[in-house]
Amino acid sequence: MKTIRFDRDGAIGHIVLANPPHNFLDKRFCESLADAVHEASESDVRVILVRAEGPHFSFGGEVREWRGKDINWFRTFVAEVNQSYRALEALRIPTIAAVQGITFGGGFELALNCDFIVAAENAIFRCVEVTTGMLPIAGALQRLAERAGRTWASRWAMLGEPITGALAGQLGIVSHVVAETEVAAAAKELAQKLATGPTRSYAATRTLLKAWSAGGVPLADAMMLDVTMDLYLSEDCTRGFLSTAKAFDQGIEPPAMIFNGR
Repeated sequence: MKTIRFDRDGAIGHIVLANPPHNFLDKRFCESLADAVHEASESDVRVILVRAEGPHFSFGGEVREWRGKDINWFRTFVAEVNQSYRALEALRIPTIAAVQGITFGGGFELALNCDFIVAAENAIFRCVEVTTGMLPIAGALQRLAERAGRTWASRWAMLGEPITGALAGQLGIVSHVVAETEVAAAAKELAQKLATGPTRSYAATRTLLKAWSAGGVPLADAMMLDVTMDLYLSEDCTRGFLSTAKAFDQGIEPPAMIFNGR
């Protein structure tokens, strides 16, 4: 049985963690996530919403499954988890994680691979790996350092302290903080907005941010023209320039537009 599935609602794709109440990261999780990301990549959806069934996003790794396994099994398992996470991160469309309840370990790392995190103010994020003598092994440490700084990343990874959704919002770890009862609606509203936006512009934005993450401002500057110039002749950009020019002629603010993603 798959513990993650891919659904779609028009231009919005849903990757659903479907093993409540804990949504553990087990072997099935890894395989199911890879399959769901492949389904998403082969579709024409324009945004991905990662969400969970049940009261919690994910309790993280299913450590009971690891007992008795040798190091090579564990290394391959971790590599496969990372591959599935990087595949999500590599999509050329925006990604959103909708988080409620507990989000521990690998579940936290899954959310951190998304462009946006919509979190309940009382959600609890935590790097629990240190409690087992391990450390985050699917990217949380470096992504927390990127979002909140090295000091905070060290504190959370080494001390394993819980992070509320409210604090995560204040520190820039999550992009949107709402009441627990509003997470689904807020994430859907954001997904709908992105699904009608300039998809090719979003892809270029994500590429430049990845370049900045890897090599700082100099690398992003070096890539900027090559990444962005193809947008100039796109249908969306042509319409956008025309709309703005007309608004300027009328002395008004350019109106919001619905883009076709081309």
